[in-house]
Amino acid sequence: MPKILFLGDIVGRPGRHFVMERVAALRAELDADFVIANAENSAGGAGITKKIADGLIAAGVDAITLGDHVWDQKNFENEIDQLAAVCRPANLPEQNPGRTHVIVERNGFRLAVFTLLGRNYLALKSSCPFRMADLKLTELKSQCDAVFVEAHMEATSEKIALGWHLDGRASAVVGTHTHVPTADGRVLPQGTAYLTDAGMCGPYASVLGRDVSQVLATFKDGMKRRFPVAEGDVRIAGCLIEVDADSGLSLSFQRVELAK
Repeated sequence: MPKILFLGDIVGRPGRHFVMERVAALRAELDADFVIANAENSAGGAGITKKIADGLIAAGVDAITLGDHVWDQKNFENEIDQLAAVCRPANLPEQNPGRTHVIVERNGFRLAVFTLLGRNYLALKSSCPFRMADLKLTELKSQCDAVFVEAHMEATSEKIALGWHLDGRASAVVGTHTHVPTADGRVLPQGTAYLTDAGMCGPYASVLGRDVSQVLATFKDGMKRRFPVAEGDVRIAGCLIEVDADSGLSLSFQRVELAK
């Protein structure tokens, strides 16, 4: 049965270097057929570049998802259409460049991947993720054997609601964005694997991947500062999901965490 390894938000140089160093061995160890990674924070902690995306793909990542920092790096809007394995959030305005989904195939099994941006506490303009999920599932029905949905959202309630909305229709709904692994991973009653947040691939001796002293100082005095990416306690965090090849629904879920 196909196995999907999903890696949570890759943060800065420490996160992306560790992922590139270990993803091939981790894939082999877990016997994963597909590797998906959110890399929207891989360039200096905000955004991504074509060079970084190419490096992650070359290292063994099959599909790269993005989120609300999709356009943070200068000129990426002119690069994204060149990246066949990268998709931006599907519910951004349709005028945005980039693919709204990616389909990867292994041993004849086709997996579709797309991301939905939340509308609570996120500033980037987006349409209703629930309606877009329905539209994408209809669009992709004849093109794939299973569908992996990433919920890039701030509000846990919005992610959980999306999981229930798609239970029995998507293979998995996995949350990203908050960078903190949650303990609620499971397979929902109708066969959709669910996790509120996969955590991050990056430095955990930090505040969400950023230097502790700078973030603490801003919380104390309210002054704006640059928040450089931290360096210590680098980990890979994500999950492994096994899918039934016939139904496209999930058989099992497990969290994955690897320290450097």
